[in-house]
Order: sequence, then structure tokens, then C-alpha cells
Amino acid sequence: MLKVTDHDRNAAGFRYVYPVVSRRAGGVSVGVNLNPNNACNWRCIYCQVPDLVYGRGPKLDLGRLERELRQLLGEIVDGEFMQRHVPPEARRLVDVAFSGNGEPTSSPDLCAAVDLVGGVMRDLGLLGSTGLVLITNGSLVQRPEVERALERLAQLDGEVWFKLDSATAEGARQICGTALDPERHVARLRRAAELCRTRIQTCVFARRGEPPSADEQEAYLACLRGLVDQGVPVRGVLLYGLARPSLQPEASELSPLPRPWMEDFASRIEALGLPVRLDP
Repeated sequence: MLKVTDHDRNAAGFRYVYPVVSRRAGGVSVGVNLNPNNACNWRCIYCQVPDLVYGRGPKLDLGRLERELRQLLGEIVDGEFMQRHVPPEARRLVDVAFSGNGEPTSSPDLCAAVDLVGGVMRDLGLLGSTGLVLITNGSLVQRPEVERALERLAQLDGEVWFKLDSATAEGARQICGTALDPERHVARLRRAAELCRTRIQTCVFARRGEPPSADEQEAYLACLRGLVDQGVPVRGVLLYGLARPSLQPEASELSPLPRPWMEDFASRIEALGLPVRLDP
């Protein structure tokens, strides 16, 4: 049985596609892994990818990706996959998500993959009833090929989940392992929201037993307030905690935050005028 606490990329025995029971999606999500080489341009300390390396996605075998996706979606839609592998309360296909072992927008075949996945979903009658999601750290949105992919995603009625775990340079360095200019990152978020329906995804957790500092919280809320005041068409915030153990060196320092803390933080975000989907 698939579990929320286990997002094994090899669960179905494929190279590029894998099924998970997703808290944020609220059912079964079919992941499309454009980074089977475990390469990413960030190193988030809560990441569950084993043997993570710095880099970009490799060239894809698009024919194999299409065969795997058609087979898995066919088994989910018309076969006995749900009955055999999914708990009763989660037996619904919610979305197909570009989310794997690295940053999907680093793939040299991102545009082709978006077109391919959209075509398979159209052939199976899933477009319009099943979501299509790109889960991204947003760091490469300024690239022309990524902008084209977001435009194509929008044409397929898809959406972007854009990572914003911290609104400070130091917070991004500590959490995501990257030298990040917050203003430039927010500009990329704004651009993503202009091109495609976009939600912010934020992971919060305790480190060494302590929640994010008051300064970190205020900087994050001020960033969201600025987006609202500027009319940036962000659709809301996906606020989530730790459900699975990190496979990074900092794993022993991390722990989930209490639900009341998460609910209070969610209410502060909602007070700014942004809807929140909370998954503690």
C-alpha cells in the first residue's frame, strides 16, 4: 500500500513516473521525475532524495517517458491499481505533477515533457478533471525555455507550485543551501504568476527544537503582504510541515512543528488575503 510517509520514486518500477499518496494533493498524484540522476541546483535540508548531487536534469528518453506514463495512468484509470495499492480514503487521481529527484525546470527537455504529458492526459480524457502541476523552486523561471514551458502549462490549464521557504538571504542559505537574492526570487515568482496559475509552497519546521525566528516569520509575511498589495495574482499558499524524514546531513536537527503553531501561522497568512491549504 502507498503511504503519505513514503514517496518511493521506484514504487511502480519505472524510470520516469511514480505514484504517491500526496498530502498536499489530497489523493493519488502521479509524479513525473525529470531528474532521475538525483541532481538539483539547490540542496534543501529537508529533502528526501538519496545521494543528492548538484547539477541539472539529463536528456530524457521521451519515448520511454510516454510509454511509462500511459501504462501507469491506464492502470490507475481503468485497472485495479487503486484497489491494490491505495488506501480507500485516497482512491482518487488528483493530479500529474512534475516533481522528482531534482529541479524539473533544469531539464533540457522540459517543454517537450510538458507537451508530452499534456497529450497523454488529453488522450485518456483527464485534462480538465485531473490537475497538471509543476513543482519548482522557481530559480530558473527567468530562462526563455522555462517561460515557454509555463505558457504551455497554462494552455493545458496547469498550475505552478513555487517554493518560498524564506524571504531572507540568510534563511534561504540555511534552508535551501543556496545564495538567494530575495528580491530577484520574488520577481521570478511574480513572473511565474503572470504566465501561469501559481501557488506558493512553503515548508516550515523546527530546527534544533526551535521554530522559525520572529524575524524570519515577519520577513515572510511582509513578502506576502507586498505581493498582495502589488496585485500579483498568486492563488494562495500551500503550507506544509515534515511528514517524511530528511536524507540530508541535517536530518537529526529537524522535527515537525506542533499543529497549533502551524494553524496560527496559517491564520496570519490568511489575514493578508491569501487562502491557505495546511498540511502539518
